[in-house]
Amino acid sequence: MKYTGARIVIECLVEQGVDTVFGYPGGAILNIYDELYKHKDRVRHILTAHEQGAAHAADGYSRSTGKTGVVMATSGPGATNLVTGIATAYMDSVPMVAITCNVGCSLLGKDSFQEVDITGITMPITKHNYIVRDVNELADTIRQAFLIAKSGRPGPVLIDIPKDVTGAVSEYEPVDLQPTETSRASVSPIAKKDGVSDEQINIAAELISQSNRPFLYVGGGVVISDACEELKTFAEKMNIPVSVSLMGKTAFPSRHPLCCGMIGMHGTKAANCGANKSDLIIAVGARFSDRVISDPSKFAKDSKVVHIDIDPAEINKNIPTAASLIGDIKDVLGKLIPLVPSRAKSAWNEQIEEWKKHIPSMYSKKTRLHPKFVFEHIHEKLGDDTIVTTEVGQHQMWTAQFYPFSKPRTLLTSGGLGTMGYGTGAAIGAQVANPDKNVVHIAGDGSFRMNCNELATISHYKLPIIIIVVNNGVLGMVRQWQNLFYDKRYSETTLDFGPDFVKLAEAYGIAGFRADTEDEFVKVFAEAAKSGKPAVIDCSMNIDEMVLPMVPAGKPIDELLLDVE
Repeated sequence: MKYTGARIVIECLVEQGVDTVFGYPGGAILNIYDELYKHKDRVRHILTAHEQGAAHAADGYSRSTGKTGVVMATSGPGATNLVTGIATAYMDSVPMVAITCNVGCSLLGKDSFQEVDITGITMPITKHNYIVRDVNELADTIRQAFLIAKSGRPGPVLIDIPKDVTGAVSEYEPVDLQPTETSRASVSPIAKKDGVSDEQINIAAELISQSNRPFLYVGGGVVISDACEELKTFAEKMNIPVSVSLMGKTAFPSRHPLCCGMIGMHGTKAANCGANKSDLIIAVGARFSDRVISDPSKFAKDSKVVHIDIDPAEINKNIPTAASLIGDIKDVLGKLIPLVPSRAKSAWNEQIEEWKKHIPSMYSKKTRLHPKFVFEHIHEKLGDDTIVTTEVGQHQMWTAQFYPFSKPRTLLTSGGLGTMGYGTGAAIGAQVANPDKNVVHIAGDGSFRMNCNELATISHYKLPIIIIVVNNGVLGMVRQWQNLFYDKRYSETTLDFGPDFVKLAEAYGIAGFRADTEDEFVKVFAEAAKSGKPAVIDCSMNIDEMVLPMVPAGKPIDELLLDVE
């Protein structure tokens, strides 16, 4: 059968099991949007207020489901507006396919109206990208893009299609994809090798079995691999204390007895001291980022390292290893668990419990409205299945510290790139993908200014997202650094000007609430949650509330600031 390039795009999306795309139309992509109109019963399109919001929505859709998110944009500024969202997905290993359309082939390279070299721009922040100049290559290119996005270490892929290619006609042969063809492990270029050898597994198992103070450092790869149950089985079998990175927060239940909490710059004393005083660190789906290890020369100096990851580029990149297991984490742990002995709790576990008792006094101090109270109350009322999205800053760290996550894919946050403006779009994607789940977006007032235009999207599609604005009137994390390390020179971090977030919400037809005390928050949150409609709650917080513990830059991670006068 003969189809236009635009129709082939739609057919290939359906072929890949795509039911929803996010995007914003424009001249160069009109042919595809015309086909979307004709086939809206097969592929749903969510129109956002800005292309960056669409990219973050596709990201949130993907993180909350494990599926590949899809975003569309037109040429020029439409395409460049996707760049931050693509980079965010790349840094956090999120499978996404971005489809952009460019000027016609004859106009490429001539500085034509709304022309940019989007493949050149995005080359460093995609797993792969394409420009399709021949309609006969379009279907296979789209299939390859989805394969690459999901295989091995997942990530974003971009396909740029000149407008005349979307209008050209080609023979199209549908392909009936089998489930195994789109699974992560079956198409992984790493897994397709012979996998982890018995010798490698045995070396790692022996190191683990002989250690007296083993310590688990868990990252987002465990969630991506759907290996949370295997991780739990492994930790419990040997009673190994578990620390989590920000991206690994939902890989292991926060209230499990073996959980030490988050590791790194704002990690707990138990997690940071546990890592630095261990004799073996087992890193699972984590990459030893600078926010976790601080100065590499001072990190776990007396520990050997066993590193488990699907990406060989991460092995020995930041920290040298004694053994490495390269492969899909779920498969690797499945092979490793039978080879390690069961172990009772030991003096090492008792030491970890002692460190757990050292917590900052700010966790218990009384203010009119404390972040710890807010996040614990949200969980108490909405439960473990609630999906929480965040922006970036103090509120993000408080969410990681205080919200007791227990199920995978329930925290969506920008870890690697640290993108202010990420969370509202991500909440849209998560709610669209999970209409039966509660979605709560936690934003700082600074971050929310960057994406509050997406209230239009939330209102139009009647998405029952509850947005909590942690409003301390400042760029809180930057102010904290200015307070501690810049002699309180608060350069351009005070946000003592509008908007009124309650009135802004109401302008979009969304209920707005204000809470200055714990009693007020309990009341308005109950009202918002009961309504089943979108809501914005403006929560007034202390301007100098700090994120503690904190490791000053360059210090060993077990030298934490627990309290600040």
